[in-house]
Amino acid sequence: MVLDLTRHVRTEERARKFLERQCWPSGQPVCPRCGGGRAYALAEGRVRCAGCRYTFHALSGRFAGLAGLTPRQWLRLLALFAVDATAHAMAAALGLAYNTAYKAATVVRLSILAASLDGVAILKSPLGAQLGSAARALRPNAPDEPLATVPVFGILERGDLVFVDYLPSLTPQDLLHFNRNFSLPLSRLGAIVYSDRYLRYDALVACGSDLLTRHLVEISGRAPAVDPRQTGFWPYARERLVRFHGVTAHKFPLYLKELEFRYNHRDDDILAILLANISSLVPDLN
Repeated sequence: MVLDLTRHVRTEERARKFLERQCWPSGQPVCPRCGGGRAYALAEGRVRCAGCRYTFHALSGRFAGLAGLTPRQWLRLLALFAVDATAHAMAAALGLAYNTAYKAATVVRLSILAASLDGVAILKSPLGAQLGSAARALRPNAPDEPLATVPVFGILERGDLVFVDYLPSLTPQDLLHFNRNFSLPLSRLGAIVYSDRYLRYDALVACGSDLLTRHLVEISGRAPAVDPRQTGFWPYARERLVRFHGVTAHKFPLYLKELEFRYNHRDDDILAILLANISSLVPDLN
């Protein structure tokens, strides 16, 4: 069943009540700090935990509380994100500043990352800090600010699913070493470099390394085996990455994990999953 948000976005009050039900399915406030279920009401929709005395509201400590959007704006933005709208299109449709829409889309992508198998480990890593994660906060760098260290990911397909693993033990220098000394074919897609099969992975991929220039990585007659394939994750991801028109190193990890999510849920109603993701508590990253 496809989630229809039409009636929930008619007014701000309807949207607030709907989003509140996603955060508190039992209908009772739950403290995001101690998990207690006893609270008493204060003014303006806030409540105070009877146990730890923390004052909060439905979005406190949750991804949906990180971007400064109203509940109605959140529901409308999620509907646009689900159909792959750009941040520019979201901003125009919702009457938001571009930076506000971009930050909200980044929060959605961080919630997707957090829900993935290795998401919490990534968010707790130095890469997570560079992507903007902090203890129950979001402090993203500027969209085009380069990462201090370019990460390498491994693409592993099994049946109808794909797993995009962050490989902190590998660097772009390793890709060049494998290419020059062990004949591992590499190719480029703009700033993105991808490889042939490596150990159990169908391909390795990185973005934004100045070291991996085209004349160093592309050798005539040697192309990664993922290139000619007509089906599977890489053809799916490649077509979408081309549409991003010059994805930066800073954006790439979140976009890649988003593509993992979209591919694995390509037959599902992702709007319902996105709603659950942004309604969830931000993991404790301390």
